[in-house]
Amino acid sequence: MDKTRRTLITAIAAAAAPIPLALRAQTGGDPGYSTLQNALPVENPGKVEVAEFFWYGCIHCYNLEPAIEAWLPKLPPDAYFRRIPAVFNERWALDAAIYYAFESLGVLGKVHRPFFDAIHKDRLKTDNPEALNEWLGKNGVDPKKLEAATKSFGVQSKLKRAAQLTAGSKIDGTPALMVQGRYTISSEQGRSREGMFANAERLFPVVRKTLTASK
Repeated sequence: MDKTRRTLITAIAAAAAPIPLALRAQTGGDPGYSTLQNALPVENPGKVEVAEFFWYGCIHCYNLEPAIEAWLPKLPPDAYFRRIPAVFNERWALDAAIYYAFESLGVLGKVHRPFFDAIHKDRLKTDNPEALNEWLGKNGVDPKKLEAATKSFGVQSKLKRAAQLTAGSKIDGTPALMVQGRYTISSEQGRSREGMFANAERLFPVVRKTLTASK
């Protein structure tokens, strides 16, 4: 990794240092979610957004992936889902850049799950350039194109935004869900994979009322 890119990733990661849980705004008792004092922007303000903060190196995120894939078809028409690669440090920023590079190259749908599998089943080290390039070649991704994509303005902009969202969400680990940029649900708050989704679904009517009122 060249010095300029490493410096940029380090600066981005530093901006996403985790904020203590004590600073989260709670709404009495244990509602199963945290409420942010300052809502974060969403991609489609007219719909209910559910975002997942994840890291490719997180075994809990990997274990949650099949449940997410089974849950997505059940989302109502007015809701949509997006993934946000969390950025807490330089190591996480590296994998976040790879995620956005996959997206930029149009191969994310094809390689997202196999990449997860390679990391957790085959012990692929994504910070090992030789091992990463070998895996990319075997899976139909040109290593040089991926490297160029990670350095592109578009990917670096998304990487910076992911770091800002990670910091703004005040999460302290992954996986975590965020509904409409205002409510976050940790795995501890969900208590189970199904519990995380159930807590998110309980917030849908709340968000719908807000959306209706804003029209």
